[in-house]
Amino acid sequence: MKKKSRFKTLRTLFFSMLYISAFTFGGGFVIVTLMKQKFVDKLHWMDESEMLDMTAIAQSSPGAIAVNAAILVGWRMAGFAGMITAVIATILPPMVILTAISYCYEAFAANRYVALVLRGMQAGVAAVILSVVFDLGGKVLRERSVLSIALMVLAFAATFVFGVNVVFIILAAALVGVFSALRAGKGAAK
Repeated sequence: MKKKSRFKTLRTLFFSMLYISAFTFGGGFVIVTLMKQKFVDKLHWMDESEMLDMTAIAQSSPGAIAVNAAILVGWRMAGFAGMITAVIATILPPMVILTAISYCYEAFAANRYVALVLRGMQAGVAAVILSVVFDLGGKVLRERSVLSIALMVLAFAATFVFGVNVVFIILAAALVGVFSALRAGKGAAK
């Protein structure tokens, strides 16, 4: 990659992640949705299936999903420098906001209007998460893979009906994926 082109990629990555992180409320899944819109739909730096894989890896890795996703996207786009750039841009806005809030905590905690704004944001976050579910779930349904559809339905039932911890669901899905890949590899080797 040429030096000028690499700088342009790093600059675009930094300001994209800074913007997404600064204006995203609601946690990792919301930021992943906006990352998909930016890096898949707008910039075409990766395809949807690659972003879906990165989301799965980011969620199953320890730490904040937003930072994990930033690490993966940054590494994919510009190696180590991209990873560092994306992580700094992702953690900078929350650090600045939390520092400012910590100085004014008493005023924020007791302010009725701040509480109402945060309650309103919860509705927006729910809408964004539903958008992710329909977008990524629709992709799984379009693939028409019985295993993927069954895994999606079972994961939903395990979480919302039976209250199974998400960590166990992720581990079980990972095991199913590993065994499925091994089985497919053995079938291709014959």
